[in-house]
Amino acid sequence: MQHRSAVQWAGEKAKREQMLLRVYYEDTDAAGVVYHANYLNYCERARTEYLRERGWSVADLASDGAIFPVVRMEIDFKAPARHDELLRVSTQPLRVGGSSFDLRQQVLRQSDGKLLVELLVTLACVTPELKARRIPAGVRETLHADVFVV
Repeated sequence: MQHRSAVQWAGEKAKREQMLLRVYYEDTDAAGVVYHANYLNYCERARTEYLRERGWSVADLASDGAIFPVVRMEIDFKAPARHDELLRVSTQPLRVGGSSFDLRQQVLRQSDGKLLVELLVTLACVTPELKARRIPAGVRETLHADVFVV
């Protein structure tokens, strides 16, 4: 498995949904656990890499006038992560609309698979002027292909 700095993808099959990352000392608070806001950064990276692994550069999409801000987020903190632990962040589309989509993201400890944090995230598609626009067709098709169906 090729190592990409502190971030890497987990295996060929899981590569399309899961990103691995290491907790650094700078990520922790005075109690020695990951500071809560850092999970947002981890999940942002995982969303970006999720799209990249499917051929979509967030920077290129923005240059083409499609920006994806988070407009809603629910977070459940279930257990802490600690310095030097390896974490797995999964990203799974749940719903794809014309101009927004919902994702479930989970942060798990790699060593034992324990669920640490779960997020439900809604992203909108907007122009550089922050006006709503349709999700580009190719991106919408990519997300639809991965939508989790119960």
